Amino acid sequence: MTILKNYKQFAGRHWETGTVHNFWAYRGITAPHTGEPISEALLLGISGGVVMGYFSFAYEGYDPMARILTRNTFDPWDTMMSRLGVAQNILQTGKPETGVHNLLDTLDSGVPAIVWADVFSLPYNDLPCDEGMWGMFPILVFGHDDSEDKVWIADRAQVPLHVTPAELQAARARVKKDKFRLVTLAGPRLAGLGTAVAAGIWDTIKLYTEKPPKGSKNNFGLAAFQWWAKLLTRPKTRLSWAKEFPAGRKLLVGLMSVYSDIYQFGKDSHAERDTYAGFLDEASQILEKPALGDVARHFRTSAAAWAELGPILLPADVPLLGEMRQLMEREHSLFLQQGNDSLAERQQIHARMEAIKEEAAANFPLNDREIGDLTGNIAAHVLKIHDIEQTAVTALQQAMN
Repeated sequence: MTILKNYKQFAGRHWETGTVHNFWAYRGITAPHTGEPISEALLLGISGGVVMGYFSFAYEGYDPMARILTRNTFDPWDTMMSRLGVAQNILQTGKPETGVHNLLDTLDSGVPAIVWADVFSLPYNDLPCDEGMWGMFPILVFGHDDSEDKVWIADRAQVPLHVTPAELQAARARVKKDKFRLVTLAGPRLAGLGTAVAAGIWDTIKLYTEKPPKGSKNNFGLAAFQWWAKLLTRPKTRLSWAKEFPAGRKLLVGLMSVYSDIYQFGKDSHAERDTYAGFLDEASQILEKPALGDVARHFRTSAAAWAELGPILLPADVPLLGEMRQLMEREHSLFLQQGNDSLAERQQIHARMEAIKEEAAANFPLNDREIGDLTGNIAAHVLKIHDIEQTAVTALQQAMN
């Protein structure tokens, strides 16, 4: 049995930035400008910051999805490590027994282990697992107790999570590229903190205003707001919501996927704009640029506008949609606050959510005119957020210049 003494670090919310925050917080590494553990907000900003991204996907045999990116997803882990000058001790093997040995050795040395695991294979997530779906993300292991057949994990929730050693092994082995990968981190090079912060801010500015490193310019930044609004309101456009998410189950799951990405996927905030505002407050101290504190207020205004979008996506005055939003909020809150202990209730919630999808397929509660009103309202609010964030990004660029 190896369980790290006094491990209590569960503040991290995102797999990458949250896991690094938890790791360094346990190791007692603090930020020079606060004297506190390095915040997840600071790590978000340094890794590339926030953005608006819009995509839709439709794969045979699966519900279609509309995806909203709220943070920069262009190599955030490597970017964060490089900018902070962090030495990574990487252990990786294709052999399960060596993977266990590496994990136990790391814990025995008094250090938590960052491992990559498939979210669909970890039972506490209660996600449908099949051969066509996988997602490898870093999580933090801080205990391994063979006598109780448990591995203890910090992974987004505010409480310890646990799986069996066999379940963790299966999740770690799911994707060959990440199979049994384990990382421990040295401390960041804090002398270069200002340079790292500035680089992260410029990443955000560029991804909002310039062509992205990959993909269409319509999918990112300020252009993505306008593109999504167009797809919502112009039925004849290629990839329009009228074509990709017609009335019924497909429209409901499209609304659900957007809602999840904005409020729940690796976050507990409003499109992470409030978190980014916290980063800018710290950046104003680190860079000695008070104007960044003013920009933070613009992003808090944006966070409030994103918060208002949820009830527009799944409005309470349409009972089927309103119930789905309540269920999604309850499920997410249960996971964050109770972890494994809430699994039975979350399974009941997921069963009810599936029943609502079937109800939507058989008898969607809105007619064509009402669906047009719904998508029109969403588009109008999306453009409102566009205007707020255009002001915010312009102010951010001015502050940096």
